[in-house]
Amino acid sequence: MSSAEITALLLLCTAVSFTPGPNTTISTALAANFGLRRAMRFVLAVPVGWGLLLGLCTSGVGALVVSLPPLRLAVQATGVAYLLWLAWKLMQPHKLAQADASQLDVTFWQGVMLQFLNIKAWMLALTVVAGWLAGRADLWPRFAVVLPLLLAFALASNLSYALVGTLLRQWLADPQHGGRRLRWFNRSMGTVLVATALWMATV
Repeated sequence: MSSAEITALLLLCTAVSFTPGPNTTISTALAANFGLRRAMRFVLAVPVGWGLLLGLCTSGVGALVVSLPPLRLAVQATGVAYLLWLAWKLMQPHKLAQADASQLDVTFWQGVMLQFLNIKAWMLALTVVAGWLAGRADLWPRFAVVLPLLLAFALASNLSYALVGTLLRQWLADPQHGGRRLRWFNRSMGTVLVATALWMATV
């Protein structure tokens, strides 16, 4: 790959990875409510899911999903429903001291599967395949360069947002405010997920 191609890919990764979205919102909320250790399983799940998704798109499955309206609609509807469910769980009032798995529990494998329910992720993967991989004689050597870069960005962005959530944790837990800060924080994060779900529904 030429230096110009790598530079363009890095710019795309930076713009997409570090802007707020469902993954970064969930990473922030999990870390703020349960701490960095609990959030790490989701943070690690994002690059794993993304890597599998990119592999499928590179092999041609992604184009099939997007080209079949019923299949695309199924992915889109399931992803929207899941994000709305997460938003509802996140908006349930609770205090940090009472936080448990019943409030907002996203397992590692749920985090992996979330990538396959995000139509935006499918479109991004297809963009990368079309721009840097498809039709190239050295497709798989290129894939070996592109994949680590995308995984590193996915990990770095979600870890960064989780660290922000961790830094907010003590402020949110201030007993003088009786959990009001946490409630408003969670409602704000839930609202972001709702907005993202509605946007996904119109893509």
